[in-house]
Amino acid sequence: MSDITPANVLHPHDIWMKRALDQAVAAYDQGEVPVGAVIVHNGRIIAEACNQRETLNDPTAHAEMIAITQAAQSLQSWRLIDCTLYVTLEPCPMCAGAIVQSRIPFVVYGTADPKGGACDTLFNITSDIRLNHQAAVLGGVMMEDCKALLQQFFREQRALGKK
Repeated sequence: MSDITPANVLHPHDIWMKRALDQAVAAYDQGEVPVGAVIVHNGRIIAEACNQRETLNDPTAHAEMIAITQAAQSLQSWRLIDCTLYVTLEPCPMCAGAIVQSRIPFVVYGTADPKGGACDTLFNITSDIRLNHQAAVLGGVMMEDCKALLQQFFREQRALGKK
């Protein structure tokens, strides 16, 4: 008899979000805002990235943008149908626009972004029926872990007189 019970089995969203959190920790370790993203296609990760704005001196180097580019290269198509994006922080307007443009049908995020969230909080870009594509969105997956990492980072940055 197996000792696998509902209490010790992770939901698939948690498994992929843990991978996104690993990327967020990598960003944190590099002095970047700790946001990580993975894109899953047919049950396997085809892209994973973390924020690299400081490293690359590129305002568009958000985790989601880098992961979308990687996924498109992996699939050799800009249409990322049958993919799910997992990201630790609710995407901003730029990233939400890229989600729509790349045809990602499902987005799962960890914690809401009250200052820039464009999937649920400030804007609903990914579900705007006036656009040619919409994505279903699920927020709050591993929210406390995602939120705690961001809060720790910004607490440290303030203590250093940054950000």
